[in-house]
Parts: sequence; C-alpha cells; structure tokens
Amino acid sequence: MKLTELAQQTGARVASGDPDLDINGAAGLDDAGPGDVTFLANPRYTSRVSATRASAIFLGEEAEAPANIAVLRARDPYLAYTRALQLFHPEPAFEPFIHPAAVVDPSARIAEDVFIGACAYIGRQAQVGSGVRIYPNVTIYDNAQIGSGCVIHSGAAIRENTVLGARVIIHNNVVVGADGFGYAKDETGRWVKIPQTGRVVVEDDVEIGAGTTIDRASVGETRIARGAKIDNLVQIGHSCTVGEDALLCAQVGLAGTSRIGRRVILAGQVGVAGHLTIGDDVVMTAKSATSHNIPPGKVISGVPAFDNREWLRATAAFRRLGEMQRTLRTLEARLDALEKNFPSK
Repeated sequence: MKLTELAQQTGARVASGDPDLDINGAAGLDDAGPGDVTFLANPRYTSRVSATRASAIFLGEEAEAPANIAVLRARDPYLAYTRALQLFHPEPAFEPFIHPAAVVDPSARIAEDVFIGACAYIGRQAQVGSGVRIYPNVTIYDNAQIGSGCVIHSGAAIRENTVLGARVIIHNNVVVGADGFGYAKDETGRWVKIPQTGRVVVEDDVEIGAGTTIDRASVGETRIARGAKIDNLVQIGHSCTVGEDALLCAQVGLAGTSRIGRRVILAGQVGVAGHLTIGDDVVMTAKSATSHNIPPGKVISGVPAFDNREWLRATAAFRRLGEMQRTLRTLEARLDALEKNFPSK
C-alpha cells in the first residue's frame, strides 16, 4: 500500500516522505521494521522514535518530526495506527459450513451463510442470522436470537431468550443470560430461589471478553447498549443497564439493577453497588468502589469512591501519616512543657 493511500484510509495526511513509499504492515515503535508504519501518541516514548526501524510514523499535529522517516500527521495518532492495523490484518474470510458433529434442533432457523463448528448445540426455536460464526463447543439455548455478523468463540453459552444484535463478538467461556442472583428468605430462614423470567439484550457492535458473565433479570431485561466494550472476567448482575460506548475493564463487578451511563469507563476491579446510577462520561479509576450515585462527568477514585483530585490529595497525606504523627507528638510535648513553665491563671 502506498503512503498516500494509507493516509487517506486512516484519516491522516502525508507531512513528509515519498508519497509512493510502500507500506506493508504496522507495528509498535520497538517492533517495527522496514516497510512498517508505527506511531507516537504518548510523549513519554519520544526518545524511542530515533531508534525505530519503521519506514513511516503517525504523529500528532504538534509533535516534532524525526529525520529519515516518513511522517503522517493525524489528530489522533493512536486511532490512525489502529485503522492501519485493521487494514493490514482484516478479518479472515470463512466458508459457510455446519460441522456434522454440531447438533442443530430442527425448529431452529439458521441462515444459509453461517459457520457452526464441531459439538456446537443450537436449541429449539433459536435464530442464527447471516454471516454468523459459531465455534466448537458453543451452546445456544432455546429461543435465543443471534444477529447477523456475530462471532461466538468456543465454550460460550448463550442462554434461553437472549438477544444478540448485529456484529457482537463473544469470547471464550462467556455466559450470557444465566440466572440472576435472587433469593427470598422464608419463615424458617431458608433461601427460596426467585424465578428468573427475564432476558438479556445485547445491542449491535458490543464485544464481551473471555470469562465474563451477564445475568438475566427476574423480570424485564438486562441490557448492554450499542458499542459497549466489556473486558475479561466482568460480572454484570441482573437487571443492569450498560450505556452506549461504555468501557468495563477486567474484574469489574456490577450488582443488580445498576445503571451505567454512556461512555462511562470503569477501570479494573471497580465495584458498583446495586440500584445505583453512574452518570454519562464518568471515569472510576482502578479498584474503586461506590455505594452512591455518581453525577455525569466525574472522575472518581478510592473506597468509598470520591472525587479523583481529592483522592490524590488524601493518598498523598496518607503516606505522610507516620511523619505527621511524630510531628504531632513533638508539638504535644512542647505544649506540655510550655504549660508547665507558664501555667494558666
């Protein structure tokens, strides 16, 4: 691919270098070689640019241009690099095929151009749309609906009545639509299971990482909105709503009926208590936990979580508590000495 074509397809422009330069791949600064394009998004890594063997580099509009390497200017170099990776590593084509060892219920409605691997199971009245890839050992329960272009990797279970929109990616060992964690205590103190009669709806262009579990509601639905991205080992409880383009990182836990707004970022191991609302564009930093609603746009840290800037000041003070205690004891001793020498009348 010529440099000019690469620029056009990644939203960049050629700032220097031969427009007809051949680019054949994309890689990071340390791994790139001749014929590759690389990128610099974080100024911390500027020193590595001079050592890269790449033929071209995506840079921001204000970044200093290195010598002896073609420069592509982009508003967001990381985004341009991501698009380059997509160009050089497109999704592999597949031939429609249903493996003889797959079990497909006669009542299931299966599009003609699908791939279903060995030992997959498709239940009664299930629907599988056009261009779907279902890898070996996937279980699609009764009445589940799989939208066009979905990819479901081995070991995943899509439980009864679950609805997947178009182009949803489900990674290995995900469970979508398991029973919510709901029990009532009877007169003798024993737990009585609450029937989980609801469903899970996953909208278009959602990606769900390996080992994640999304529970269905007791009534109504759990909903993952368009474009949300969910990492590995995330737990989403019954009746939760995750907003459009939200990003949930590894080991996030949402208790039942949580409401997560649009474009929210929950970093690793964040915990959200039940029946809470996290407003649009909130960021909760790693290992934070909240038991109260969070207004839109806040950056929150800590346990219990509060404003990130206040949390940074608090953690800085926490590290000095030992020193502060010694200072306080010294001041107390001096005050006692003053009071002995100058007793109050």
